[in-house]
Amino acid sequence: MNTKNSPIKGKAYEYACVLAVNDLISSIRPVEIVDNSSLEIAKSHFNNDISDLERRNMSLSAKAGVQVIIQMEPRMYDGKDKLTISLQPDTVATKKGDIRDVLIIRRSIKWEIGISLKHNHAALKHSRLSPKIDFGKEWFNCPCSEEYFKEINKIFSFLAESKKQGKKWSDFGKGKEFFVYRPVLMAFMKEFTRLADKKNITSKLIKYLIGSNGRDYYKMIHYDNHIVTITPFNLYGTLNQKGENATPLKTIPPVRLPKKILCMDFKEKSSSTLILSMDEGWQISFRIHNASTFVEPSLKFDIQLKGQPANLFYINATW
Repeated sequence: MNTKNSPIKGKAYEYACVLAVNDLISSIRPVEIVDNSSLEIAKSHFNNDISDLERRNMSLSAKAGVQVIIQMEPRMYDGKDKLTISLQPDTVATKKGDIRDVLIIRRSIKWEIGISLKHNHAALKHSRLSPKIDFGKEWFNCPCSEEYFKEINKIFSFLAESKKQGKKWSDFGKGKEFFVYRPVLMAFMKEFTRLADKKNITSKLIKYLIGSNGRDYYKMIHYDNHIVTITPFNLYGTLNQKGENATPLKTIPPVRLPKKILCMDFKEKSSSTLILSMDEGWQISFRIHNASTFVEPSLKFDIQLKGQPANLFYINATW
């Protein structure tokens, strides 16, 4: 997939989801679509910046995914009060950690669910490492040590100087994996282990990586191979509530959180990826990479869920 077009297609898919909820519910109950700047941006990308085929495929995919969510959320259709659909701005995710894109709300009963939408990728977070970012405090409210910052500052100072010289990451070739990625990850792993020994951070880590600022949600991923994947993240037990006259057709158990770390080490034959294994079947990969053409004193994580507990399930729907 062309990464240059990823944000555009992601926004277009958000609008496809709004349309899907409206199409499936508006014949049953009143529906209000909140007209805000986020909706206008998504609508413009959907109508103007993707092909007719992509528009058709996104519409089919979104409708298939929303139909699955409706089976688990009878409050979407059980009732005659107004259902409100709203798109959240990206700043909510960056500033508050709320990664839900679409909110589905019934204000009369103070109920809402959220959907986090992805287009052809399943990453959990795109967190960064830099001399100014205290990942311990940000992720699980346990500040990193001075030793950690001293260690990474050596590498990031070199990157800052390279930035002044206008260097590109490609100028380093494969060497960047050995004198940038690997030493930064080693410092990260050492500090992560220190924090884990000091305090039980496993559940807080999961809540940071897949939670949405204390709120449960559904993740819906569109794939171009005619599959949409729906995963309910029911960390707090707020999803899957019964309605006044209807019960869920599918049951979502609360997710079992990990209690201990089993192992953290480099992925085999890799200098840019760490694998974290915890109890209850949790396994997470942390791949570090540069997110720009020119060198900058900041690195980005691509964090993926590689293993999960049996009660954290996903559903594939075809379209």
